[in-house]
Amino acid sequence: MKKAILLFLFLCPLFANAQILNIERLRMEKDTARSFMVKTTFGLNVFNRSAAADEPVNLFGYNLDVNAIYYPSKHATILVSKFDYLRINDSDFLNFGFLHGRVNWYRDRKLNYETYAQYSFDNFRRLDPRWVFGGGIRNRLVDSNRLTLTLGIGALYEYERWQHPETEQFVEVDFVKSSNYVSLRYTINQYVDINTVNYYQVGYDQTISRLRNRVSSSTILNTKFTDKLSFTNSFDISYEDRPIIPITNVIFSFRTGLSLDF
Repeated sequence: MKKAILLFLFLCPLFANAQILNIERLRMEKDTARSFMVKTTFGLNVFNRSAAADEPVNLFGYNLDVNAIYYPSKHATILVSKFDYLRINDSDFLNFGFLHGRVNWYRDRKLNYETYAQYSFDNFRRLDPRWVFGGGIRNRLVDSNRLTLTLGIGALYEYERWQHPETEQFVEVDFVKSSNYVSLRYTINQYVDINTVNYYQVGYDQTISRLRNRVSSSTILNTKFTDKLSFTNSFDISYEDRPIIPITNVIFSFRTGLSLDF
């Protein structure tokens, strides 16, 4: 059974748990000739296979991604959602998702503004739900055909409910945090471009009289072989110095694959 689970996770990066929202990538994929774009991806995995008669492996899983961007006149509205679910036999092995909405005000200005709201859950890490409401200022420090460097400074309100892995009791927390990021997009040549976003969030927790820090990063490297064939690598990592409950304070995911356009 353990071998089957490990094999599945190795062969299906589709279910990798990504906590980082690379909103900047979605902004840059916008087609200037269109004011509204939607991209939806749905995947389903169902099978019953086992090497032994007394150890059946029944697997059911799905993933759903819906990304939308709307550019009317001066402002931009962005919607990003992702839901992953995996059940092996009678056990829920992975259940993760988020819904993120954002408005970028006066998007064409060098100094512009944004507001956002997000709902997410991560049952595998015993988090359900997380609510986030925030906003901030975006400053495009560099903006050229090959290089874009953006600094974001803002604040957010965050509510979380965790279930302690040992006591099974629920722990509810809420914070006002400083939320800041640096976004870099660099086109190395006509075939290779890199996009990275690095976040830093910090808030004061009165219950422990300490600051709680969160650092996260999302990096995407695209390599274009031809007009129809490209190679994409993405790496996400997040670190929290003082998790609310005793869980791993570093999580990451790596995805790689080929893309063929017809």
